[in-house]
Amino acid sequence: MAGLRFALIGCGAVAKKHAEAILRIEDAELAAVCDLDLGRARTLAEKYGVPCYDDHDAMLASEKVDVVTVLTPTGDHAPRVLALVKHGKHIVLEKPLTLRLDDADAMIEACDRAGIRLFVVKQNRYNRPIRALRAALEAGRLGKLVLGAVRVRWCRTQAYYDSAPWRGTWAHDGGVLTNQASHHIDMLEWMMGAVESVTAMVSTRLVKIETEDTGVAILRFRNGALGLIEATNATRPKDLEGSISLLGEKGSVVVGGFSMDKLVTWQFAEPVPEDEAIFATHGENPKELGWNHTEYLRDVVDSIRSGKKALVDGLEGRKSLELINAIYESAEMGREIFLRFRPKLCRLGIPSVSPS
Repeated sequence: MAGLRFALIGCGAVAKKHAEAILRIEDAELAAVCDLDLGRARTLAEKYGVPCYDDHDAMLASEKVDVVTVLTPTGDHAPRVLALVKHGKHIVLEKPLTLRLDDADAMIEACDRAGIRLFVVKQNRYNRPIRALRAALEAGRLGKLVLGAVRVRWCRTQAYYDSAPWRGTWAHDGGVLTNQASHHIDMLEWMMGAVESVTAMVSTRLVKIETEDTGVAILRFRNGALGLIEATNATRPKDLEGSISLLGEKGSVVVGGFSMDKLVTWQFAEPVPEDEAIFATHGENPKELGWNHTEYLRDVVDSIRSGKKALVDGLEGRKSLELINAIYESAEMGREIFLRFRPKLCRLGIPSVSPS
């Protein structure tokens, strides 16, 4: 059986991780790459020995492709996916799904109508410590959940935002909550369950951008537990951590590291024999570039081949997007926002108007 042929649209920093991940999967191969900057596309294409293009229609008309991976700025996701649907290829989309909920609904509906699978990249769900935490949670080892918290303390300087005109804009990127912390927000909701309400504040402290470099939120989950989100790109002089903590009546687990990839605390009121080896078996990820992207894409390939539901499809990706929109809505309105809601003041996806 021939491997599924992947084409990459967008040849920025994350493209190499996807290319390396595809190469590691026996039932997948890299077919072509595309970028508006043909020079950037050519650099990646030469490294992996595949054709390059600066137009996705031309690429898909010329190459045999089964799956298109979209690695463009978030503000491009909705129009890009809606334009790709006509080609009938399955779509893998880097996080987040998009910026606006109406766009998310249109993307999901268009893919469903066309019989196309839509996958959203949440590779940290495949981290070894996260897999151990999820298994313990599903086994009921934490008991009644009390508190879940995520903490993103990363460093993004003005040079990072100045490196591309779309970074830190409402129309194309969002701030730390939408971009860097979207993985952690997804993880908190995946572990703790549906959110009932959120109260949030945001601030822009150390860089000149439209959006926030720092944000905090208090969550109430439908199961009665509480949650905390702390996210900042204003950590100086370098990154500190990206972590998740879950506290329950029967146990506590903390996964830290740079991006929820290192087990820090594993303690339960009712230990089991497997606990003794947990740090050896699930303490951290292997060091290979894009290892968790490989695990994620392996599941995508299996889902397409078998027809089974993917761990993170369009509807699953929409959940964290709705929460992010609600966080901004709360920050704008200065009050608690209850999910499910329709944004009124959230500025994600809306071009800013400069004063005349």
